Amino acid sequence: MSILSKIGLVTVLFGVSSLCVNAVQQEPGAEKKIEKSTHDYNVYAIPIPESMDFAGEPVPLDNPDIRERLDRELLVNTYWQSNGLLIFKRANKYFPIIEPLLEKHGLPDDFKYLAVAESALENNRSPAGAAGFWHFLKGTGREYGLEINEYVDERYNLEMATKVAAEYLKRSKNKFGSWTLAAAAYNAGNGGIQKQINRQKSTNNYYDLLLNNETSRYVFRILAFKEILSNPEKYGFNFEKEDLYAPIPTYKVKVDTAVTDIPGFARQFGINYKILKLHNPWLRETYLRNSSRKEYFIEIPENGYYKSGE
Repeated sequence: MSILSKIGLVTVLFGVSSLCVNAVQQEPGAEKKIEKSTHDYNVYAIPIPESMDFAGEPVPLDNPDIRERLDRELLVNTYWQSNGLLIFKRANKYFPIIEPLLEKHGLPDDFKYLAVAESALENNRSPAGAAGFWHFLKGTGREYGLEINEYVDERYNLEMATKVAAEYLKRSKNKFGSWTLAAAAYNAGNGGIQKQINRQKSTNNYYDLLLNNETSRYVFRILAFKEILSNPEKYGFNFEKEDLYAPIPTYKVKVDTAVTDIPGFARQFGINYKILKLHNPWLRETYLRNSSRKEYFIEIPENGYYKSGE
C-alpha cells in the first residue's frame, strides 16, 4: 500500500472513531446526523476482472495468490485518485506518441502501461538514477547506444528511449519466451530473472516464480494500470475530453553543428528556452557541443500553441 493510501485509510478510520466518541457525548436525536455523515464517503471492494491478459498472454486469475496480488494493485491505484487522474490526463497526451513507436519497433501495445508503471509518463528520475519515461540507468542506456553526458542525455528523448526499450524487451522475450517475463526482467534484469528460474527449478512462467517484493508486484502494477486506464468509469474516474492534456504538434529541425546559444536558437523559432526544453528535455545545457558533427533533431512546436511574455 502506498503512503498516500495509508494516510487516507487512517483518516477514514480516525473520522469514524471520532464520530463514535461524539455519539456518546451528543444529545439523543443526533444519531441520524452522525449516520448521514458516515455515509458521505465510502470505500468499496473492487471486483476482480473475470479474465485478463498481458500482451496476449493470459493471467491465471483462477489462482488465489494471483487474484490477491492483482487486487492489491487495483486497490492501491484506484484509491490514489489524484495520481490516477493525472495519469489519465498525461496518457491522452503521450499515448498517441508512444503507441505508433511500439508498433514500429515490434512491441505489443500493452507495453505502454509499463512506461506508466515506470515513470507515470513523466521525464523524471528515480532514486537509483534511472531516467526518462522508460527509466534507463546510465550503464544500460549507453550499452544500447544512447548518448549520455553533461550536454545530452538521450534517455529523456522519448522517441529514442522507446526504441531502446523495445530492443531490451525483445531480447528478453527471445531469452525467456514470454512477454510477461520480459516485463519482469525489465525490473529485475535478465540475469536476476534467470537466476531465480535456475534456483527455483521453475519453468519460464512469471506467475510461478517467488521474486523480491518489487518484482513480484511489478507486472501486477502494469496490469492494474491497463485495467484502470481502459475502464475509467468502472473505477470511478470522471472527466471530459477537455480536462485531458492534449498533444502539441511539432516539427523537427536537424542540427549537425555545435549550438553555442540554445536560448538564442529557440528565439529564431518564436519560442523561449523553457518551451524548447519542454519538448527537448534531452538537451541538458544552454549550449550543445558537437565536434563530431553528429546529427540531432530538435523538436519545435507549431506556431500558436504557446504565448510568451517576452
